[in-house]
Amino acid sequence: SLCASCGTVIAPNPANMCVNCIRSDVDITEGIPKQATIHFCRGCDRYLQPPNIWVKAELESRELLALCLKKLKGLAKVRLVDAGFIWTEPHSKRVKVKLTIQKEVFAATILQQVFVTEFIVAGQYCEECQRVDAQLTWKAVVQVRQKVQHKRTFLWLEQLILKHNAHKDTTNIKEYRDGLDFYYVQRGHAQKMIEFLQAVVPLKMKTSEQLISQDIHSGTKNFKFTYSVELVPICKDDLVCLSAKLARQLSNTNPLVICNRVSNSVNLLDPNTLKIADMRAQVYWDAPFTSLCEAKDLVEFYVIDSTLEGPQNGRYALGTVEVCRSTDMSRTYLVRTHLGRLLNPGDHVLGYDLTHANFNSDNWDALNSVGRLSGGIPDVVLIRKSYPNARKKGKSRGWKLKSLGKEEELELVNRSKAEKARQEMDYELFLRDIEEDSELRGMMNLYK
Repeated sequence: SLCASCGTVIAPNPANMCVNCIRSDVDITEGIPKQATIHFCRGCDRYLQPPNIWVKAELESRELLALCLKKLKGLAKVRLVDAGFIWTEPHSKRVKVKLTIQKEVFAATILQQVFVTEFIVAGQYCEECQRVDAQLTWKAVVQVRQKVQHKRTFLWLEQLILKHNAHKDTTNIKEYRDGLDFYYVQRGHAQKMIEFLQAVVPLKMKTSEQLISQDIHSGTKNFKFTYSVELVPICKDDLVCLSAKLARQLSNTNPLVICNRVSNSVNLLDPNTLKIADMRAQVYWDAPFTSLCEAKDLVEFYVIDSTLEGPQNGRYALGTVEVCRSTDMSRTYLVRTHLGRLLNPGDHVLGYDLTHANFNSDNWDALNSVGRLSGGIPDVVLIRKSYPNARKKGKSRGWKLKSLGKEEELELVNRSKAEKARQEMDYELFLRDIEEDSELRGMMNLYK
């Protein structure tokens, strides 16, 4: 038969027309826009999915293709066979999508057509980025503080936050002399941070709110929320003296104990008996106290002799060790310690020298006057093994740590040289702790 339009010889079909004539007479892409606009936020690298949802999508990804196809209204009237991206320059602000569609045009005649739709990428800030860019500050802030002289806790907490990506929703992080502030544009994000902190550190929290604006016609109010978090000022390796009541409450342990580990509770170890007790944050805040000695007071001792006595608790074993100060070998001390298994003659160990100690502590005064400590108050309390020759001078480490993008407050920017040197020393001691403690290394990510 012949084509009804051009007279070309064709195989018989219901339309009685050749393919070229059908294509010239019928455009199945009619009603489908060949150009459209998608909105991109340069602040957070997200695309707008109408009406008001912002989604993450990489260039030429399935997510971006789905978003582009939703912008084409006439696609519901045809059958989509295939869709894919045509490469464009990444900075051209153009995204081209090649579409293959089918549609029945005459009785039992299906026409397939290929065409290209171009999407213009228009810049538009999302609401969250608008608030940050316009300095409309924040909706909620989490203020984390600890009343201690060093930064060890916050250096450790920073690595924990980085490992679990707990800071992903923050708009800004400010560093103060005694802590950090985390700012958020949504109250729910701040509450998620509080839940994370409660799971990893012992703390107490206060909440306050401030009225920003109020609509008397609709009854809506706009608040700013402040979460004030204070961490327990007891750190790993601190020497602690408990009150008689608290010592009885914590499994009837001795009052003079070592802080063995800090998680969502404070783990206390009695070096004389290897008894371990967990002190919850609420128990501490009911009757707060301070450490007698902390890491900066540690003294290095040299091990002369070591005798293992037998009782064990995990990696610790009770032993009697004869030590002397590394800088003064004229006097020796016989010490009962939990490090019996770890120490051998010739080793070095860090500890607290209590020979002439005098502390401003009611618990310590009561301990001295009543003599409630079994075996009396020791001259030396050993804390952990030391490796003075492990680090060669000038040798760099084979790893490094990442840090949060923090904004320093004015009081830190203008700090003295002595304070800067002390902070640098805190960081160096923290790195040495990581090298020596495998349990601490497992809590954070190290990078080459």
